[in-house]
Amino acid sequence: MKKIELSALVSCFSLSGKRLDLVLSKLFKQYSRSYLKQLIITNQVYVNHRIVNQPDKKILGGETLTIYPFDKDLLFNIPENIFLNIVYEDHDILVINKPSGLVVHPGSGNQTGTVLNGLIYHYANIKNLPRAGIVHRLDKDTSGLMVIAKTIFSYNYLLELLKKRKITRIYEGVVKGRMISGGSINAPIMRHQTKRTCMMVHHLGKQAVTHYKIIKRFKFYTHIQIRLETGRTHQIRVHMLYIKYPLVGDPFYGGSNIQMNYIKDSDINKIHKFPRQALHASHLSFHHPTTKSLVSWTVPLPKDMKKLILQI
Repeated sequence: MKKIELSALVSCFSLSGKRLDLVLSKLFKQYSRSYLKQLIITNQVYVNHRIVNQPDKKILGGETLTIYPFDKDLLFNIPENIFLNIVYEDHDILVINKPSGLVVHPGSGNQTGTVLNGLIYHYANIKNLPRAGIVHRLDKDTSGLMVIAKTIFSYNYLLELLKKRKITRIYEGVVKGRMISGGSINAPIMRHQTKRTCMMVHHLGKQAVTHYKIIKRFKFYTHIQIRLETGRTHQIRVHMLYIKYPLVGDPFYGGSNIQMNYIKDSDINKIHKFPRQALHASHLSFHHPTTKSLVSWTVPLPKDMKKLILQI
């Protein structure tokens, strides 16, 4: 399969005198430094159109650096004819409405049946992009909108928008407890110290900011709208638990019936048997990679969440 070629001019004075692998990590931020070092060692990096295989080579400034990346992990992924609910598509991007239960990216225990497997089946060239063009993820049991890049230019552009917090992502969720008002949560998140598949609020974590407002209050629950300012793993789920209004149905961050001690057990069980976290990515907007015009999409709640709201 043909590799993609990426080039960049070293024009930043602060990079002068730095190691090649470090400079590459600054110029091609979609790749880890360790991966770029592997490219150097395997003769996949050119400095002024000549192969350089020494990661510690000093860069003076003004050079043209060219890399030929290939996502080795994609070599082992199987193209599968998986239905992708496409909301919008053009030459540059693809927007899908992901159902709950569909994993985005292969991982431990989920090597097949993912969004990525479907992407490389329906779009042969997308396998040449990092992570098959997947810019951001949704948890397996979170439904809703995702944007996927179809070109390397769009991929880098959307990553930069994410970094600069210029992609608007709005969710709807149902939480335990009757909220008094909306607000913002600014609490850093890191990987849980003992439960390694979970995250936690901790002062040593990375900054995480979530804004929320009430859509409708119920007697014991609240339907809320949530806007992400940052995009940490499990951010909404962790933050909702942190303020003691966890998402209904969340298997990891659902709390121990927080604020629910006054509800009859039969009523709690009826709602809390909801088989996933009650969270849906309902709105997505950003400036288009090519046209630079503002584009946006909104999708309604899925049937299971509509039914849940009717029950509460």
